[in-house]
Amino acid sequence: MHTKRHEASAPLFDGLSPKDTSAPAAWLAGVTLTYGDAPPVLNGLNLAIPAGAFRYLIGPSGAGKSSLLRLIYLGQLPSAGRIELFGTDTAGLSPGKLATLRRKVGVVFQDFRLLEGLPLLDNIALPRLIAGAAVNEARAEAAELLEWVGLSERSNAQPQSLSGGEQQRAAIARAVISRPSLIVADEPTGSVDDAMADRLMALFEELNRQGAAVVMATHSLTLIDRFPHPTIRLGDGQAHESAP
Repeated sequence: MHTKRHEASAPLFDGLSPKDTSAPAAWLAGVTLTYGDAPPVLNGLNLAIPAGAFRYLIGPSGAGKSSLLRLIYLGQLPSAGRIELFGTDTAGLSPGKLATLRRKVGVVFQDFRLLEGLPLLDNIALPRLIAGAAVNEARAEAAELLEWVGLSERSNAQPQSLSGGEQQRAAIARAVISRPSLIVADEPTGSVDDAMADRLMALFEELNRQGAAVVMATHSLTLIDRFPHPTIRLGDGQAHESAP
């Protein structure tokens, strides 16, 4: 039996809904990924993530989940095959055009990657500042997101003073401040308790309801049962999708 879903504590700031809805958020065709002389991690993989979809990414350790996520957010390029994001073929794009495309993807890293020495508010605002937003505008948006994830009172805190759950919520806020059309999350609930996992899932589902596609790697079958969505299972270098 599925438990009742938790709702996000407050709506996101106006205008979060992404603009790219006509093409798949991500499309991979015949993608192979190898490291040195080792056997391929991914071998001729085919996968489509529809715009606005929510997909869990599952599979045993070493199956290539983190590698696949890096390919999707263009953190690395495939050894062979074709990747399109939002209908744009990524092969041969200049570094500048790749960077522009990456800004449409929000990434929640497993290790948070918050910058020490920078107050939490400015950590969240950083992607907007890098994109050229005015400081006051970026900080106002960051403050609204911190309120949404329940961290308003921690806006001046240093990242190292936050708990693991607080850092994870902050990482999610930073990932979505640029209004991404696709959110990629690597084990975002792996280091928190069930109550916090439910709260984080409510945040991701709210973003998905507003139109962002979500791809979330997880080992937690309990989480998938509580918040059912289709799954992509990796094994033997291939991807196999199943309904919830």
